[in-house]
Amino acid sequence: MGKIAFVYPGQGSQQVGMGLDLYENAGIKKDIDNIFDSIDNKELKEVMFNGPEEELKNTRNAQPAIALLSVILTKLVKEKGIIPDYVAGHSLGEYTALYGSEVLSETDIMKLISKRGEIMAGSGIEGTMAAILGLEASEVEKICGEIDGVIEAVNFNDPKQTVVAGDKNTVEGNLDTFKQKGAKRAILLAVSGPFHSSLMKPVAEKIKDEFSKFTWNTPKCPLIANTTATELENTENIQNELFNQTFGPVKWVDTINKLAENGVEKIYEIGPGSVLKGMIKKINGNIEVVNISKLEDLENL
Repeated sequence: MGKIAFVYPGQGSQQVGMGLDLYENAGIKKDIDNIFDSIDNKELKEVMFNGPEEELKNTRNAQPAIALLSVILTKLVKEKGIIPDYVAGHSLGEYTALYGSEVLSETDIMKLISKRGEIMAGSGIEGTMAAILGLEASEVEKICGEIDGVIEAVNFNDPKQTVVAGDKNTVEGNLDTFKQKGAKRAILLAVSGPFHSSLMKPVAEKIKDEFSKFTWNTPKCPLIANTTATELENTENIQNELFNQTFGPVKWVDTINKLAENGVEKIYEIGPGSVLKGMIKKINGNIEVVNISKLEDLENL
């Protein structure tokens, strides 16, 4: 029998109103309110359910909002008897995956992610990101190596989509360079920093300082690491991975290939949107992907 994985989306998948159907109709309003109350962001509930969109996009709000929906959905999926053999997450989603593998409690994971969002939003690190479409990842890396200034391939999303990050002038000034070298498109992303690039190492140090404040449990199932696409089965390695991924790459293609190699035939994408489903289908069309983002999806399980 094929194995199951839970995967979790990252920042950018947020939508105003996400989770409101669960809050109003799933009989878990008190549970959700308890999570809102547990974190140091008293505006999050209003912003998540009612906007405005610009406020929800703010890293300080986007990260805990995405995580909260993913946590609630994970709990409800597991109540239906669906238990993962592996977990993985894209960027921020790697943190939420810790709840899927029961490394951190729902309260602790929300507190940690809320703090992560706060640290990243207030980092003051200048930089940006761009998606390069239509080029092999190896070619994107080669081009980055030929450009003066900080620009690095950081998100390997599918075989022909790689995200680069670095200082603002270098990234913005070289979009045409990628197109001249064969990229179909080079699109600047609406982000507040050069996430997963080497410029983020000071932020990683601040996030790492938070780890000691929480109780870390041995994972119930392995986590496939963003930066290495290897299986992590103890808390020390998981904490090292969370530190490294702040300024290291998201190897999503390798992650999905690793899950397939390990016998995963069905993946549940748990959280807002369906970005990961699209990526996974481009990486391995043989894996069944089920998107769980709203109450209707749960009812159809």
